[in-house]
Amino acid sequence: MGQFEEFADLEAKTAKEVLEWALKTYGDRVALASSFGAEDVVLIDMLARVDRRSRVFTLDTGRLPQETCDVMEKIRDKYGLKIEIYYPDTEAVEDMVAKYGPNLFYKNVELRKLCCEIRKVEPLKRALKELSAWITGLRREQSVTRTEVKKVEIDRSHNSIVKINPLADWSEEQVWSYIRENGVPYNALHDQNYPSIGCAPCTRAIKPGQDVRAGRWWWEDPEHKECGLHIKK
Repeated sequence: MGQFEEFADLEAKTAKEVLEWALKTYGDRVALASSFGAEDVVLIDMLARVDRRSRVFTLDTGRLPQETCDVMEKIRDKYGLKIEIYYPDTEAVEDMVAKYGPNLFYKNVELRKLCCEIRKVEPLKRALKELSAWITGLRREQSVTRTEVKKVEIDRSHNSIVKINPLADWSEEQVWSYIRENGVPYNALHDQNYPSIGCAPCTRAIKPGQDVRAGRWWWEDPEHKECGLHIKK
């Protein structure tokens, strides 16, 4: 069986089965990229049940909400997981802010993407450099840019490593049912109508009936609402 056929077979597997396959296949060369949103804390709980030595990393952009730091601490305490933290290059941030100001992302899409590139994309590249695969909390129903997400796929935007999305076919209701049934710590901003949480200045609460990512870069067209971490090539 070829690699792609094996990946196709994984579409029928449960999230837990996909995680078990990932850990068995890649060992310590696979890690979960966590922003500590609802999907990510579900995956952390699942990983801890399979193997508490599972690797988890996060990107600290320097503009995270305090609530994100709070849930990170709760996760550390509950599961005893070591969380690997990657920061943006200090000189690159200083140069960017000196040239464009601290709130450059509101000015236009190009500057917002520049900020994301420096604060998120470049640190992610460093995090993925020594990995064979990475795990994300992407779900198909999250946005128009994610409807084709597979449970396991080749990430051609990051040197063709394997990208694993165990919750690709989950609904928002399934995510929250899992959190409540298993007592998983979650970001307090979710209780204030923040279904998707990124950097503090680029995230706001949404109104009833809005898309779950409507509060991310709300001043932009929905077709542009990715930071560069999950771009298809």
